[in-house]
Amino acid sequence: MEPLVNGRKNGSKEEEEEEERGKSRQPRVGERRTDAPVSVSKFPRRDPNSPNVMSALGKTNALSRSLARSYATLHNTPSSSKSPTAIVMLNMGGPSTVPETHDFLKNLFMDSDLIPLPFQSIIAPFIARRRTPQIEQQYTAIGGGSPILRYTEYQGTHMAALLDELHPETAPHKSYVAFRYAKPLTDEAARQMKADGVKRAVAFTQYPQYSCSTTGSSLNELYRQGRSGAVGEGIEWSVIDRWGTHPGFVEAVSQNIEAALQKFPESTRSETVLLFSAHSLPMSVVNRGDPYVLEVSSTVNAVMNRLKNSNPFRLVWQSQVGPSAWMGPQTSDAIKGLARLGKKQLVLVPIAFTSDHIETLYELDLEYVKEAKELGIDVHRAESLNESPVFIRALADITANHLREYSAGKIGPTSVQMGLRCPGCTNAVCAQQKSWFARGGR
Repeated sequence: MEPLVNGRKNGSKEEEEEEERGKSRQPRVGERRTDAPVSVSKFPRRDPNSPNVMSALGKTNALSRSLARSYATLHNTPSSSKSPTAIVMLNMGGPSTVPETHDFLKNLFMDSDLIPLPFQSIIAPFIARRRTPQIEQQYTAIGGGSPILRYTEYQGTHMAALLDELHPETAPHKSYVAFRYAKPLTDEAARQMKADGVKRAVAFTQYPQYSCSTTGSSLNELYRQGRSGAVGEGIEWSVIDRWGTHPGFVEAVSQNIEAALQKFPESTRSETVLLFSAHSLPMSVVNRGDPYVLEVSSTVNAVMNRLKNSNPFRLVWQSQVGPSAWMGPQTSDAIKGLARLGKKQLVLVPIAFTSDHIETLYELDLEYVKEAKELGIDVHRAESLNESPVFIRALADITANHLREYSAGKIGPTSVQMGLRCPGCTNAVCAQQKSWFARGGR
């Protein structure tokens, strides 16, 4: 998607129609929006019935123009012959086409960091083969594949462009997608970095909240690639391992919740239950001391503080696989329980995902929304972050601040929290990976 081009002529009927249509869409990166804040402090919320609103509008518009001038743009990025600073975007990934589903599932079930299984090398391929037809149908139902690669590339490209202006000392910046289970896999990102002659790299998890099963697994694989020399020699590494309470991320999520709440009648809007849904974890992982549940809870608390606790809410968990115990309550069970308690309005909020994929487009949109409606609940889903300019600015701010503080010697290659292994951890690779990244990849 290209940014809006300014400087059009005014007054034509076609342009007025286009402007009217634009009111209902998400703003593009680089486009200023005046109907929602970029940050809480700069655009305070006001009661729409307040007598001061009209007088505030002029001030808000002037402030918007001032902020637009101070914000980095996506144009005129500096050119340089030096190798890029690599921003390696780590995520689970998903099959971009239906035929890729089996390989994705096989890679996923083979990963003991994510789903520990007995006799994994034997059982995992068997489970993948059995589940492939069903999961292929689900990817067909959402359009023939996962859009997560498209959104991750979009977010990374625009983040890197902002970084060139926010932190020119390390420009040029280039994003590399490193998926754990789908193309492009980590080894492909490593080959691209080696071809580009990268000497400085930041491993930037796209899971806002840390788990050994997600971020930890991706870092383990990146460590294996780095140690083998597949990425190249002499690369200086640092890690952004968690950012679930960053104000920009919280703001982006909050704005999407507010947009969903606007779909309910004003008279009953405050009664709407916000159901924050995150990918669940096996209790065996939780009980060994994984910090994920705590960090997701912290994100929810930060969002509710931003929303001034305007609505009742709960945190629930989705995507359980297999018969073993997983973190609950499950999203489906929570919806049934709310219906039994007489709740009639519900917003589903994906709180641990940064873009649409099968967990949002199929599980939330097709399964849980349908289930809620059949139980008599009026339900809407808060949009995923996808191409949100507020979110992409947050990604750029997180990375720029990391680069700035690292260059100034205020932080090391890894966070203090990343250095602590789970009390029940017995994974030798985890220990080696943490030590390797703590030394800057040396």
